This record gives sequence, structure tokens and C-alpha cells, in this order.
Amino acid sequence: MSQISYDEKAKLYLIPTPIGNMDDITLRAINTLKEVEVVFCEDTRETMKLLNYLNLKKKLIASHEHNESTNEKKLLEYLNNGYNVGLVSDRGTPVISDPGYVLSKITIENGYNVVALPGATALIPALISSGIEPMPFLYYGFLNSKSSQRKKEIENLVNEKATLILYESPHRIKETLKDLKVLGENRKIAIVRELTKKHEEIIRTTIGDAINSNLELIGELVLIIEGNKNVAEYDNLSIQDHIDLYIKDGIKPMDAIKQVAKERNIKKSIVYDEYLKKDK
Repeated sequence: MSQISYDEKAKLYLIPTPIGNMDDITLRAINTLKEVEVVFCEDTRETMKLLNYLNLKKKLIASHEHNESTNEKKLLEYLNNGYNVGLVSDRGTPVISDPGYVLSKITIENGYNVVALPGATALIPALISSGIEPMPFLYYGFLNSKSSQRKKEIENLVNEKATLILYESPHRIKETLKDLKVLGENRKIAIVRELTKKHEEIIRTTIGDAINSNLELIGELVLIIEGNKNVAEYDNLSIQDHIDLYIKDGIKPMDAIKQVAKERNIKKSIVYDEYLKKDK
């Protein structure tokens, strides 16, 4: 068992930074940036823009997904010498779909303090402005960039009752929306674009309409997707009624048959035969 207790040892501060509007930086974040000895950052150029805005000067060390593990020694040298260290990503909260986990983990393993500051993140503003039921929610982050893996991930989310929160890039959004069709074309979705920035926009629609509208989306995107409201205890449902639940949600019959077979752990041919009886 590990019990957290901040002591006089050096600390690694996880410092959220604005996701767009610079005014979203907190006073505590500013004061912490002033006090730390060095800042490990995802991109020194982006962090320098923030420091210039705040009229601060700090030593910066690039620490991103490709070199984070090689920075462990540098981080420990500062902590061993009693220096407090700051860690930021380009935008938002470190560790959440951003670098920071590796250095946080090594800090904890070596007996030093990790202190997380509250602050800017895209997922919560997107969720509460979406108009979709906020609780419970499942933050999934980025889906796999490979089409085959992405489709498998989405298939595993078909029966998730909680509202889903995804991040997506503009060059992949159209393909992702098509892949999300398996969730049901009638499923509500909010596409939140460029949060806190000049061209902030929220598109509240359904998965089917989003696909058919051929939206041209640029900038940073958050997808808020309604959870599966048709998931039920199917012990009291016939196979046909179970299939109909998904068809009513806009899922194609063959996809519904596949999903019912998976949930009931029976052969797809059995479910298909039951479906064919409907028209007899």
C-alpha cells in the first residue's frame, strides 16, 4: 500500500497550461512556474510562447513521447539536488493524452513527491457544453490511428452505457465518424472544435447526420458520444427483440445480429435464423 504524504523532499509539479485562451492559466500555475528550477516540456517552442506571455524566463528541457524515458536521469539529478521541477505539455493537463506519465512514475518510484495542479483540459468543457448526459462518462482519448485497430476499439465500445469522450485529429475525423457508425446512426454526438479559441464551435447532431453532412472540420476536436441506452438485461428478451433494440438505434441488421451473438455467446447462425423467422 502506498500512502501519499507530501514532505520536504523535492517535488515534480504537473502544471496544466491553456488549451487556447491564455487567460485560462491559473494563478497557482503561474506562481509554480516562477518557483520551479526547470521545466520539462513537450515542445520548447510552445512553452516559450507561454513564458513570454507571462514575462517569465526558465530553463526548458524538451520531453515528449519519443524521448521521455531518456529524460529520467536528468529529472532525478534535479530532484536529488533538492530542486523542484515543473512539467507541462503543449496545451492542457500533462499525462492526459499527453506526455508526463513516464516521468511521474519514475519520480514516485524514487520516493519524491508528484503534485498535480488543477487547470485547463479539453474533455470537461466539451462534455458539459455538449447537451449529452454527462454522468457517467468514459474518457477514452485518442483511438488507434490504424484503421483495423480503431474499428476493433469502437466495436468494444458498442455496449458502453456511459457517455464516451474521444479526441481526434482533423485529418482522421471523417474516417473515424464512418467507423463510429457501428454504434448506431441515431446515437447523439457533439463535435466540439477549437475549444476556448476564436473559432470555437459545437456541432450537436447524430452519428448518421454527421457522416451524411460531409462536414469540413479543422482544428483540435473532441467527440462527445451518447452512451448505449438500449443495453438491457436480455435474459427476459427474445433473440428477435434483442436484435430489434439495436436496429431501432440505427444499427444495420447484420451488425445487430453479430453484436447479439457476441453478447449471448452463441453462434451467429443461430441469431441469424431467428432473425429470418420474423418475416415468415
